[in-house]
Amino acid sequence: MKTLIVVPCYNESKRLKQEEFLAFVQENPDVEFLFANDGSRDNTLDVLQVLCDRHPSLHLYDIQPNGGKAEAVRKGMLYGAEHLSPDYIAFWDADLATPLNEIPHMVEWADKGYDVVMGLRLMRLGAKVRRKTTRHYLGRCFATCASIMLKLPVYDTQCGAKLFRTQVVRDIFPEAFITRWLFDVEILARYKKRYGISSACEKIYEFPLFQWIDVDGSQLKSRDFLKAPMELLKIKRHYK
Repeated sequence: MKTLIVVPCYNESKRLKQEEFLAFVQENPDVEFLFANDGSRDNTLDVLQVLCDRHPSLHLYDIQPNGGKAEAVRKGMLYGAEHLSPDYIAFWDADLATPLNEIPHMVEWADKGYDVVMGLRLMRLGAKVRRKTTRHYLGRCFATCASIMLKLPVYDTQCGAKLFRTQVVRDIFPEAFITRWLFDVEILARYKKRYGISSACEKIYEFPLFQWIDVDGSQLKSRDFLKAPMELLKIKRHYK
């Protein structure tokens, strides 16, 4: 089974861990990467071109102009489904807060019949999950509100590692998202509307990550959580 990982990139030239991506595809021939350059203003595009020339499993998709992470993910997923023909497609944060070695674990659960496998950042014994205290509690409040709004028992909507069956991508990604940074919640709302609540409860799996480390440099700021109630309401009304 072939898995494609879409990595949205905006001004990532200084923190892109090139050697980790290269080493991973050398050791995992069933996994490929598609780097979606989101109109970067630094030399990210040049860095990605050089990186992708180093291995045939590394691909570049240049998106101009900058449209935001939601659009980079959406367009990258659709491009990958159309041009690279994978069995599964995931999106993954470029900072590798979720390490690449979590990919085989998520694929294993998809192989069991799940349509969507979502990374779950659950702090627990035996796992190395490190989140800043403020962001952790803001995230918990937000996830609870999202769960109530969606009427789904989801614990972590915002982890930047999610894997899908390719047909699901073709079904729910064609239209532009109505929100810029709550598109993870919007994806779940679209899935529920397209396939029904029973499938949402039975075919979506939250996989507890073994490692997740908060990386400095995130585009999302704590003040952005203040916008969450109105954004959630917008999603609820749109997909009602």
